[in-house]
Amino acid sequence: MINGKTCLVGLLGKPVNHSLSPVIQNAALNEMGLDWCYLALPCESQDLSIVSNALLKLNCKGLNITIPHKQSAIALCEKISPIAEKVGAINTLIPNNESNWNGTNTDIQGFLAPIQHRNWTNSEATVLGCGGSAKAVIAGLQSLNFKKITMIGRREIALKNFILDIAKRNSQAESEDIILNTLLATNHEIIETIKQSKLVVNTTPVGMSSHSISNTQELAIPLGKEVWQHLTPNTTLYDLIYTPNPTAWLTLGEKLDCETIDGLEMLIQQGAASLKLWSKKKQIPIEIMRKAAKEHLSL
Repeated sequence: MINGKTCLVGLLGKPVNHSLSPVIQNAALNEMGLDWCYLALPCESQDLSIVSNALLKLNCKGLNITIPHKQSAIALCEKISPIAEKVGAINTLIPNNESNWNGTNTDIQGFLAPIQHRNWTNSEATVLGCGGSAKAVIAGLQSLNFKKITMIGRREIALKNFILDIAKRNSQAESEDIILNTLLATNHEIIETIKQSKLVVNTTPVGMSSHSISNTQELAIPLGKEVWQHLTPNTTLYDLIYTPNPTAWLTLGEKLDCETIDGLEMLIQQGAASLKLWSKKKQIPIEIMRKAAKEHLSL
């Protein structure tokens, strides 16, 4: 029960009304006996600094950062972790003893959770999109020994800038270990690339319940339905979206006997990692978080 001693943790982004983070985090806080409350707090880009500083003054115990603030949140931090430095994006703010924020990124840990124990050595992967989430995905894939990763996006300049930024943040050894390729969404090579890929990851919002253009089955599938007719059962489709569950893209993959993974486990694992940093507790009730999320999605 909220009382005069209750502390705040929360999520800053725009939009945030669809987020499951309050559901899973408050379930964990209750199980852990922490007198904290986790809220989703909508925040415009121009207000990010003011809002985050105000929350710090209010003794906020920690913040998650989501679209569109993951890159701009770096400027809020006195210190950032090596992994956040490498990715160039932050999803977790932790108050430090000097009344400033420290920043890190738990998205990579969350992304890897469902796939890290498999053998991907010398396989190819395809990543749809080149936004902030894609940076965490690329960093995760680089640790799994893929021989080639192809990025597919709609805008050539955005793709080029993405690859340049990855190269700048990687060490020379990391850059040499893996081939990073780019394709525009209109290129004919896409179908052949997908055929060769053992893993395809969707980092775009296409298919999300709140995404404005996803009002038909066709538009709810990244790149359109026709591209995916060439999938084989050897391909794993990983959609970072978790609402709806499953997405139209994953439903199509299931019909073609592909393995499918939604973004729910990534959300839970990255949230648990953030909570561990805020609370300084070694044990986080991940099963309670998972159960709360699934019950909420079933409503």
